[in-house]
Amino acid sequence: MSLTISHASSTRPSLVTTSGAVGSRDRWSCCIATHLLLLNMLKAMSGVPLFNLAPNLTVSRLCLGSMSFGEQNTLAESFQLMDQAFHAGINFFDSAEMYPVPQRAHTCGRSEECLGRWISQRKIPRDSLVIATKVAGPSGQMTWIRGGPKCLDAANITEAIDNSLLRMQMDYIDLYQIHWPDRYVPMFGETEYDPVQQYASISIDEQLEALSAAVKAGKIRYVGLSNETPYGLMKFIQVAEKYASHLKIVSLQNSYSLLCRTFDSAMAECCHQESISLLAYSPLAMGILSGKYFSPGGGPTEARLNLFKGKYSEGESRYNLSKKIIKAATMEYLDIAKTYGLHPVSLAIAFVLRHPLVASAVFGATKSWQLQEVLNACKIELASEVIEDINKIHLRFPNPCP
Repeated sequence: MSLTISHASSTRPSLVTTSGAVGSRDRWSCCIATHLLLLNMLKAMSGVPLFNLAPNLTVSRLCLGSMSFGEQNTLAESFQLMDQAFHAGINFFDSAEMYPVPQRAHTCGRSEECLGRWISQRKIPRDSLVIATKVAGPSGQMTWIRGGPKCLDAANITEAIDNSLLRMQMDYIDLYQIHWPDRYVPMFGETEYDPVQQYASISIDEQLEALSAAVKAGKIRYVGLSNETPYGLMKFIQVAEKYASHLKIVSLQNSYSLLCRTFDSAMAECCHQESISLLAYSPLAMGILSGKYFSPGGGPTEARLNLFKGKYSEGESRYNLSKKIIKAATMEYLDIAKTYGLHPVSLAIAFVLRHPLVASAVFGATKSWQLQEVLNACKIELASEVIEDINKIHLRFPNPCP
C-alpha cells in the first residue's frame, strides 16, 4: 500500500507546557496530522473514488483518455492499459472521433475502435462503464472527417454520433461532447479574443436540436461541452432550457492543471451557479509536470512532445517547451514535490482532484507504470501548507500553459 503525507503534517515538533502536558495548539496540530494520515490510509485502501456526475451517471474521479490508442499504443497495449485501469476502479473512459493524435486520415477512429473492441472481447457489462466521446468541430484540416469537418450542423452531429456508435460497437453513449465550438473562440494556447476572426457559425439551437433528437432516440444519455468559454457555456445552458424535459448539459471538459488555472476565473463561477462539473483534461500538462522533459537529454524519445515534435500543432502551441516561463514554473512545482516527499505526478493530480468543481481528471498513459503513478496520486490529500506554496508559485507564474 502506497501512502504519502506532507512533511509539514507529519514532522512538526511538539509544544510542551511546563507541566509536561501537550499545549492546545500542538494538540490541534496532532489532530490535523492524524486526520490526514487516516484519510490517506483510507484512500489507499479504497481504490479510485467516485463522483455522481448526473442522475444514474456515477463516474470514477480518474478518467482514462484514449488519444494514444491506435498510434502510440497498439491494440494489445491499449487492452492492457484498460484492463489495469478497470481493475483498479476506473469506470470512466473518454475518446473522440478524431483520435488518436496527431490526427491522420489512416488512423482516424482507431481510438474508439480500440475501446469498443476491448468492451466486446472482455465481455464487460455495458452498464458498469461510463463511455464519453466527442464530435469534432470545424477544422478544415481534417478533410477525412466529413470534408473538414466543415461545421457542427444537425447532419454532421447526427452522422458523427452514428459513426461513433458503429466504431465502438455499442447502442448508446453515456456522455457526448462537442469537442470544440463551432464558432470562433481562442483555443489551445491563445488567450485573447479577436472580433475580426469571427465567422458565420451554426446556431447553438440547431446543435442542441440534433443532440436532443439523439437523446430521444436513445443514442446518447447526457451532453457535455469541451474547450468552451464562459459565454458559450451560458448560451448553451440558456438555449437548452427548451429541451429541459429530456436533455441535460452536465459537464465541461477544459484544460486544468498547475500550469493552467484559467478555469478559476469566470468559468468557475458559471459552473458553480449552473451545477456543471469540470472534467479536467491535461492534469499533467501533457506530461510536463512529471518533470521528464526537463531531465538530462530532454526526456524519453517516445514521450509525446518529443515523438511528434513539429507534427502536433494543437499540443505544441499550448505546451511549448521552449518557453522559459513553462520550465521555470515546472521546476518550482517539482521542488515543492521534493520538499514535501511527494511524487511530482501525485502533486499534480491531487491538486486537480481537490478542486470542488472537478468531477474527474481526464489523463492519458502509454505505459503501465505511468497509469500506476496516476492511480497512486488519487489517494493523496494535500496539506494546507502545500497549497499555500503552490499558490505562491502561481502568483509568480500565472497560467504558463493557458
